[in-house]
Amino acid sequence: MSITTINPANGEVLETYPLMGAAEINEAIDSAKRAYQEWKQVSYEQRSGVLKKAARILRDRSTELAVLMAREMGKPLSQGIAETEKCAWVCEHYAEHAEEYLAPELVKTEANKSYVTFQPLGLILAVMPWNFPLWQVFRFAAPALMAGNGCLLKHASNVTGSALEIEAILSAAGCPENLFRTLRIQSSDVASILASPVIKAVTLTGSGPAGQAVGQAAGKVLKKAILELGGSDAYIVLEDADLEQAAETCVSSRLINSGQSCIAAKRFIVVQSALKPFEELFVEKMRARKMGDPLREDTDIGPQARRDLRDELHGQVEHSISQGAKLLLGGIVPDLPGAYYPATVLTKVRPGMTAFDEELFGPAAAIISADSEEQAIELANNSSFGLGSAVFTRDEARGERIASQHLEAGICVVNTYVRSDPRLPFGGVKDSGYGRELSHYGIKEFVNIKTVLVN
Repeated sequence: MSITTINPANGEVLETYPLMGAAEINEAIDSAKRAYQEWKQVSYEQRSGVLKKAARILRDRSTELAVLMAREMGKPLSQGIAETEKCAWVCEHYAEHAEEYLAPELVKTEANKSYVTFQPLGLILAVMPWNFPLWQVFRFAAPALMAGNGCLLKHASNVTGSALEIEAILSAAGCPENLFRTLRIQSSDVASILASPVIKAVTLTGSGPAGQAVGQAAGKVLKKAILELGGSDAYIVLEDADLEQAAETCVSSRLINSGQSCIAAKRFIVVQSALKPFEELFVEKMRARKMGDPLREDTDIGPQARRDLRDELHGQVEHSISQGAKLLLGGIVPDLPGAYYPATVLTKVRPGMTAFDEELFGPAAAIISADSEEQAIELANNSSFGLGSAVFTRDEARGERIASQHLEAGICVVNTYVRSDPRLPFGGVKDSGYGRELSHYGIKEFVNIKTVLVN
């Protein structure tokens, strides 16, 4: 059996990779365990040197890696270069701050000495998606490796080439041989690998059903799980917002990665008095974004990662229209080779419609009207998801109050778009998962938080 990768821009077969058999999987796990036993003894300074060298390699190869991502999953070239730079940033961030984040914490008790120390867990299994082939992996691997863990990666099959390049980059940077291994396996193999006593935790970024499956498998064998799942981020536009700035930011967020991002804006909740001018600006700016070959530097929207995903998105748009939504832009599958879908705008969207209740994972936006600030907040929170949210208003204190106190999401922003940042924790609530990545919170997900007491 094998994995075949296909270029979503034209349907061409890129590569075929053999799947690992049971013996090869077991060898990979055993060799990673041996490498971990060596790595956990290595100083922060030595680990830091490896991560800093990985950052240099990433920057040196940024265009080459961006081309690979464009060919495997359709990411526009400029966005792939930016993704590679962000991976270098997260490597450098943890190289510089991991020792500080994991420094022992003294606690005064009746004992002669008591403190908390942070020790590596062992081998971490990562189940990662195709939409950010490099970033999703480095986001977990940089802190996990700096904490002293080993890593096993089950990447999405359509980005197998990217997965193998990540392994090669970390090896070239000086990771001990086999410390980071890419497993060419099927999703059905994950539960049995997770059950191995050598595996100590699992982190997954992906869909809700994938999160449920991995979360259940982890719970069955009492392994820690970090789950970053889908989102249907709501962006509230209040009556006092700068509509030009709001529309530009909302369009940029909706079209991140050709719309295929868990933290892309998806529902735009606009107070009634601002609705008409916002719609006009939003449609104008969506129409101006260029769909085309992801290898062209001026492309804003590449193909969707696979034809079946494109067709699923189109079905959601058509179903929403049948439920009463109004199509303002796009919504027609282009007569082109590949998995392209145009920038699409729906309005008159209400709770109960597909475009409101489900995640639209592609360049389709849902505009929803609200009578007041209070109703806008209610509509934003009326979702099974809780990853990110935003509010636009000229009154900064008003926006901060709404973001900090009223929006039910893990990341809430004012007058900007939701994004991840190595310095800040990243994760969601409700069906968007649990646990946190990035910052000092993220690295502490992958350690044994150990109490030491001396009398």
